Amino acid sequence: MQFDCRPAGDCAVLVSFEQKISEDINENVIRLAECIHQAGIHGVEELVPAFATVMIYYNPLHITCSELIKRIHLIDVSSVSQKKKKMVVHDIPVLYGGDAGPDLAFIAEYHHLIEQEVIRIHTEEIYRVYMIGFVPGFPYLGGLDSRIHTPRLESPRLQTPAGSVGIAGQQTGIYPLTTPGGWRIIGRTPAPLFKPEETERPVLISPGDAIRFIPITEERYSELMHEDTPQYKGGSY
Repeated sequence: MQFDCRPAGDCAVLVSFEQKISEDINENVIRLAECIHQAGIHGVEELVPAFATVMIYYNPLHITCSELIKRIHLIDVSSVSQKKKKMVVHDIPVLYGGDAGPDLAFIAEYHHLIEQEVIRIHTEEIYRVYMIGFVPGFPYLGGLDSRIHTPRLESPRLQTPAGSVGIAGQQTGIYPLTTPGGWRIIGRTPAPLFKPEETERPVLISPGDAIRFIPITEERYSELMHEDTPQYKGGSY
């Protein structure tokens, strides 16, 4: 497992692997982050795994940058790297098109498809969660079929509703909060991906998990939206 460590400001270290979108590289990122966490290095405060990097935030009063980098290089990841963790697949219900998916028609026209074909292509895949970022709980997903790769909006919307499912370039993702955003929105899920009141697990989805989108009707969407808290059971709602 080859990687590079370098300082990132006065209280962080950036661990970098080969800079490309790759399931194998991302798997190594997650394994290394797990190993660092399990090592319990005094002074390490937070680990942020991404596509091909791990940002490690530390308290410089407890450990120096050079000491931390040395400890990282001494970590034995061989025992973890031999075992691939079973992927957790989350089934996420989505209402496609209409007010919930204002860009679905554009994407269909852009690729010379009908809207139902875009939905079919989007729901055929099981998407790897490469990282969580941008806002709490936003999953960046890889594996989008090239037939529906679509550029971002030229000008971001000032508000993208919570639950919006979008496409940007070769990625798809879900907005857990209402926020500005430039992704092309094709649908909306009633599943709450971020629950700040849940102190032990406020974010439903983790890097290394997978998502499968399940199309639902307006009636089912309304039912789930009117539940006080949609119940998450065994990977699905």
